[in-house]
Amino acid sequence: MPHLTTYVGLADHSEQTLADSLRAVADGHARVADVFHTCHLLAEWSDANRAALAPVVERYGEADDVDEPERLHAAGLAGAREGEIGLLRDLQDLHVLATLVSTTWTVIAQGAQGLRDRELLEVARRAGDQTSRQLTWLTTRMKVAAPQALIIAP
Repeated sequence: MPHLTTYVGLADHSEQTLADSLRAVADGHARVADVFHTCHLLAEWSDANRAALAPVVERYGEADDVDEPERLHAAGLAGAREGEIGLLRDLQDLHVLATLVSTTWTVIAQGAQGLRDRELLEVARRAGDQTSRQLTWLTTRMKVAAPQALIIAP
């Protein structure tokens, strides 16, 4: 199952990258209370998804050559941008990363069904549901931030 290990590794690394990026945005925009608190909460969800994945990693292993999440992290999520437009762009970057996480869980769920691995399927479904909630909040928060960032002069 060499390809499953690639996706298990991708899930593990991308959840870690998403959690780290959520914390970076939270801390960088600490003056925006809802962003600060919600991003920290969403980061905890990614941490929990990784913890739930740990027994699967133990059983199947994970490929070490997975670098897509780190490339995204290095491309702008290591720190937060300034101002309203910076917040909007940071939220959009988080959304792109969370979309990678979401599609990764979808692929893993399909593999788990093929393997008839109920434990892996349950982990993938729960994590996929959490990621969907993360994406919903990010979309809603971008909608809130967009008018101020795009229309109101700094």
